[in-house]
Amino acid sequence: MPAETRRARFAELHARDQLFVMPNPWDVGSARILAAIGFEALATTSAGLAWVLGKLDTQVTRGELVDHVAEIAPATDLPLNVDSERCYPDEPGGVAETVRLLGEAGAAGCSIEDWNPATGRIDDVGLAVERVAEAAEAARAYDPPLVLTGRAENHLHGVDDLDDTIARLVAYRDAGADCVYAPWLSTAEQIAAVVDAVGVPVNVLATPAVPPLPELADLGVRRISTGSLLAGVAYGALAAAARELQGGATSTYAADRLTEDDKQAAFG
Repeated sequence: MPAETRRARFAELHARDQLFVMPNPWDVGSARILAAIGFEALATTSAGLAWVLGKLDTQVTRGELVDHVAEIAPATDLPLNVDSERCYPDEPGGVAETVRLLGEAGAAGCSIEDWNPATGRIDDVGLAVERVAEAAEAARAYDPPLVLTGRAENHLHGVDDLDDTIARLVAYRDAGADCVYAPWLSTAEQIAAVVDAVGVPVNVLATPAVPPLPELADLGVRRISTGSLLAGVAYGALAAAARELQGGATSTYAADRLTEDDKQAAFG
């Protein structure tokens, strides 16, 4: 499917009045499994990619991310959103060049967040807004444009200030974000407050603490993602299986392997 068609399809998913689930694969194989199961869109995961490369989250280079998108995007016919962290503002060409490179690699959308791992702090809102605006301009250089998601990272990093989170999301919307996202919101009250305030599609991270998907749909949430959680489950299963083998008593881990039907659907 041409990249233009996937960008248009991704915009359509956000425009319709219906919740959709966008899981986050971490390599070509996981992308094809998720596509075969029937999801309508996929997204990369910065942490999942880092683990594939043997790194911790926030240590992936821009070049590594672009190469990853160029591998994942053509692996299925689904639109691919990119977890592009801060959009590498300190790399040559900054945020705008990052968005351009991701679009060239086949992304249908990307995100920009306000957490700075170098300082261990949330960016000043003024600086964050400038970078969202820069990303939005670069996203709209494509026809159709990439869908841009503005992320407020407060709750993911222990800043429990819902008022500030909402103010930031509104500011990112006004700067050009098409969708907004505050990872680790958990209660129906928090999520409803965000949905009511922002007036654009809202993404919610599917953690064990959030309400069931039908309730999220009733609250007006448009998009659900899994972040690094699916990759974490897969790597956790690997570690648990390895510890069982190392213990030397049993090998029951193999009962939960990929089924032949799923294998054929994804890779056949």
